[in-house]
Amino acid sequence: MKISVIIPTHNRRHLLDRAICSVLAQTYSPCEILVVDDGSTDGTERLIVTDFPQVNLIQQDNCGVSTARNKGITQSRGDWLAFLDSDDEWLPDKLKRQVETLSQNPDGQIIHTDEIWIRNGKRVNPGKKHRKPGGWIFSNCLLLCCVSPSSVVISRAVFDELGNFDESLPVCEDYDLWLRMSTRYPFYLVEEPQIIKYGGHPDQLSRQYWGMDRFRVQSIINRLQSGQLDSTQTREAKKVLLDKLSILVHGFKKRENHAQADYYQELQTLWGHP
Repeated sequence: MKISVIIPTHNRRHLLDRAICSVLAQTYSPCEILVVDDGSTDGTERLIVTDFPQVNLIQQDNCGVSTARNKGITQSRGDWLAFLDSDDEWLPDKLKRQVETLSQNPDGQIIHTDEIWIRNGKRVNPGKKHRKPGGWIFSNCLLLCCVSPSSVVISRAVFDELGNFDESLPVCEDYDLWLRMSTRYPFYLVEEPQIIKYGGHPDQLSRQYWGMDRFRVQSIINRLQSGQLDSTQTREAKKVLLDKLSILVHGFKKRENHAQADYYQELQTLWGHP
């Protein structure tokens, strides 16, 4: 398997070294590593040129993580694509374990792994709702983002069929992609943790946006309007959509943002009908 590794980054020179080294330490070597520098101003280019000449550096103006990942997809040459966020780290057998699992399941097109969480320097145990699912996971993907971008290996053919990351979404672009993919493909799972996810630093995108369900709601509506869901998926999607809309209406009312509360209340009315 020819696997291209795509690492999007923006002003994370102090973390990028760790991420790249974890790819170089893999017991199954990828065919290439692409770092997509999303307009960094912290010396990221100098780090790659000086310390990692074997890495393919792609530079762009600051357009966001989705655009960066998509540029990496476009310019990569592997038949399979793996992603690594620049603040995360792979364990040495990550790709090897995924390749072994896929070789035993030749129909597999998507595979992810369990993960270790580090928050503010300390290991924490994920809650039950964050347990990684395998198989046909559309229901799981509706509730929350249950797959880490840093954990996946995906056949290029899946992107050719279903499209890349949605560049209009500032966050939850991974949630949107998993929704699309989980309607068409099962997700294979390596149950042992193969990545380390680090959290708690101030530049995490999830800390910059209040009301993340705003973006998830739009993704669910897009799926409902696509005509690609079966009757069970449609029923599940509507239920989760209405639950998330209720949360948003309550949250905007509490913040006295009546225009947004009214907007989401209208969506409640629209999607509440059979």
